[in-house]
Amino acid sequence: MILRHTRLIPAILLLTALLCSCSASPAPSLSPEERTQLYRSAIERARDQETNEALPVLSDPEDERADLLLSLLGVTPEDLESFAVAVSPMNIKAYGIALILPADGRDEAVRDGLDSFVETQKNNFEFYLADQYAIAEDARVETLVDGTCLLVLCEDADGVLDAIRSTLEEGGIPAGLS
Repeated sequence: MILRHTRLIPAILLLTALLCSCSASPAPSLSPEERTQLYRSAIERARDQETNEALPVLSDPEDERADLLLSLLGVTPEDLESFAVAVSPMNIKAYGIALILPADGRDEAVRDGLDSFVETQKNNFEFYLADQYAIAEDARVETLVDGTCLLVLCEDADGVLDAIRSTLEEGGIPAGLS
């Protein structure tokens, strides 16, 4: 009886090896430039043309607007490895979308900056524009499995969030939460 079961062991090991080799492989490694382009595409694809024109996506730290927009988000260029952001710099619209891969050791600083941005937006609109306050209240700040910090503060936040996640997954970035 024991002899019969020991003959099954090689078959079981072979089957296990085959199943493991067929499992999902890790996402391909993207260069910071490729990741930045994917972030930019994810934001642009999640929005309509009018919004893309009115609030262009910034993804170049050398852009003259970078210091202003990044400081509004509570982050610095040193905090970032890759990023794409679209933020309303004027205090008449609650709007901000950001995809940021923090530099090594800067995860908490980036997350704190984005959380602070959301709180500032809530405070700015609480007694000023009720519709914009509701948008800020519905904001999402998440950290994805690969460490990407994602901020969505806009109308239809859930729809925009889903569209961004879909584009990231198509580009090889797992968009689940960490």
